[in-house]
Amino acid sequence: MKELMIITSYFPPEIGAASNRIYHLANGLKQDYKVRVVTPLPNYPTGKIFSEYRGKIKSKSIENEIEINRIWLYASKSKNKFLRLFAMLSYSVSLMWFFIWNKIPNKVIVQSPPLLVAFTCVLFLRSKKRKLVLNVSDLWPSAGFELGALKKNFSYKVLKKLEHFNYKNADLILGQSNEILTHIKKITVQPELFLYRNYPDIMVADLTENDSKGEKLKIVYAGLLGVAQGVLKLCQNLTYEGIELHMYGSGAEEHEIESFINTNNELPICFYGRVDREKLHDELQKYDVAIIPLLNRIYGSVPSKIFEYAKLGLPMLYFGGGEGETIIQNHNFGWVAEAGNYGHLNSIIKSINKTELNIEFKREIQTKAYENFDYLAQMNRLRERL
Repeated sequence: MKELMIITSYFPPEIGAASNRIYHLANGLKQDYKVRVVTPLPNYPTGKIFSEYRGKIKSKSIENEIEINRIWLYASKSKNKFLRLFAMLSYSVSLMWFFIWNKIPNKVIVQSPPLLVAFTCVLFLRSKKRKLVLNVSDLWPSAGFELGALKKNFSYKVLKKLEHFNYKNADLILGQSNEILTHIKKITVQPELFLYRNYPDIMVADLTENDSKGEKLKIVYAGLLGVAQGVLKLCQNLTYEGIELHMYGSGAEEHEIESFINTNNELPICFYGRVDREKLHDELQKYDVAIIPLLNRIYGSVPSKIFEYAKLGLPMLYFGGGEGETIIQNHNFGWVAEAGNYGHLNSIIKSINKTELNIEFKREIQTKAYENFDYLAQMNRLRERL
């Protein structure tokens, strides 16, 4: 069987859209390829190596017929940009060592961002004999600038050069949004481009009527508690009249969110921490609406929660702008609030009528999801390109 390698900075048991996306990609390709994944020792989003891997320099295992090679890095979730840079450099050095001592197949998929890691892979693995595929999920460094994490200084210019180098030296680029592909076309026309959405491969949820009529509107957030999501600011700016906010997840803002909840314990906010993905799918059925926030509108970003929640039949309130907003509106998956406008968000929440959140509406959402977000059909199209 032909071999294919996937190089990524995130992979289960780590949580979040990035690890789920790459897992589904690897799982979908194992029918045609012997898939090998190269990834760091699990550390995200805690910034600490998970306990079962602590003290190891590397780990190799076969999981679900996929070979997983976990290699060392300096794990950190520090806000110090030098420590973050050192963490990325450590993984890049580990990758170079891995490339020296291991046979690399003729097809390699590289996850980007992180840009520096992707640059290392493209620089060392580009070859006329090898098909190099770049899986672009966010447009760094421009996304970092929009988030306020980067300034347009010398470092930003260096990152732009790395970005352009990566795109120009790839043979095929997978972009998770049309905005990403449009951006890449402005830089280079050399690689093939393929729209690869983050469709989840999940079983059809058994939908049931929510019997909480007459009670408060139960809003749920589930996912990373990072800077990009802006969940702390969301907690601080919601008007809590007639609603409850329930949250699942972990990340950089977790302790600040817990502190806010403890300081404002009169507010109807419940935080449950991190839970297993399958359990989370069951938990989500308890709620009326799932909120999908972004701190700022990020060009190119389409939260994969949209596709997952749609397949679960869960109505959504989208608060992030861009292409994600268009998907929600075009498919009538719920409501859209103007990105960054908390007054408009609270107005939209107040306008939601719980009687609309019936089983028929949920089934309509789910039906549209399975008609339009077909994981297997997309995977078949990707196989043809590879």
